[in-house]
Amino acid sequence: MLSGLGSLAAILSWQPSPRSTWQNALHQFLSEAWPVLVLAGVALAGYEIFVHRRLLAEFTAIAGPRIVEALLPQQVLETFLRSIYGANDANRDVVVGVLGGEGLRPQGGDLTISTHTAVSFELRAVDYEQYHLTSSVTYSFKKNVTVNRFVIFATCNALLRDSISSGCRLPLFELWFIPDSSLFGTSVDDMLPSVLLDLDYIDQNGVRHLGASSRIPPQPVKFDRWADYLTFFREGTETNRRLKPRDHLSDLRIFDCDLSDIAEAENSVSSVERLKLTSTTLQRIDDGYCYWQPPYPCYVDRITIDVKELDLDSANSWEFRVVSFTFRSNTASARWLKADDLTDLEVRSWLLPGHGVALLWRAVNPS
Repeated sequence: MLSGLGSLAAILSWQPSPRSTWQNALHQFLSEAWPVLVLAGVALAGYEIFVHRRLLAEFTAIAGPRIVEALLPQQVLETFLRSIYGANDANRDVVVGVLGGEGLRPQGGDLTISTHTAVSFELRAVDYEQYHLTSSVTYSFKKNVTVNRFVIFATCNALLRDSISSGCRLPLFELWFIPDSSLFGTSVDDMLPSVLLDLDYIDQNGVRHLGASSRIPPQPVKFDRWADYLTFFREGTETNRRLKPRDHLSDLRIFDCDLSDIAEAENSVSSVERLKLTSTTLQRIDDGYCYWQPPYPCYVDRITIDVKELDLDSANSWEFRVVSFTFRSNTASARWLKADDLTDLEVRSWLLPGHGVALLWRAVNPS
């Protein structure tokens, strides 16, 4: 618009020399072009003032979600975290917490997310020093997990316990932690025969099967293959050095289960819709606690706890307290209770790796 007004001003104030051919030609051009230039300026100003912002907002609203949907979840989350916190290797811990370890796989893949999760604990005294902890966890996945293997990690090393969720890129796994290192080998050997897997799955022909179950003996993985299961055995990070499998022969064991061994007839497992794992571990009573943490994001409906058989003498020798580390939960027990007064924990919330629920107990002081 300014160019058009400038052309008009030049026409009105400037008289070309009669002898100058180029001045007369320019004056003639400006005389004929100024309305077009003014109209173009008005249109451009109107676009900038009235159209551009609205068009940009509409384009963002339409294209933004499509672009995000086309990216891998970890790419979106890592980019967002980097814009907020800056470039930091610890951002990966947040990505794992929200998406699970599967979310960091370079090739992407489906995320392992359980939208309905039920957990139960049963504590039964073996003698006055040891007890059996029977845990049963049922995962119902948002989207069928394309996998035919299930991996169990057992450790008594707290550093490994806290690193396995981020170091494992396998879709389905479970973590057993035995706090007492002197009991580690015995507890794991005692536990293996108790492993019961129950699953709903899709076979290689796309047929759905419900309630297939078996006590599959988990197969031990030799230490020279541990790097295939945990990334920190093959590479380090900015915050953690690469670990050597030989340094952890006494505090880590890995077991692999072929889920197709559960499949009916000649079928094989193509994807898993629901998985229930039941196992029994040997623990020390004087540890004073047990707990459960999700290996991947889980919406937990309820946690059932049965402690009545922890007391060999049935004399109410113990009192219990539930402590939850979650976004929110309906924990009514913020105080110590007797076994008969301990009720189920209605969680009804998302639990991410790093969250958990702990059961504490202590001897009752005689009054």
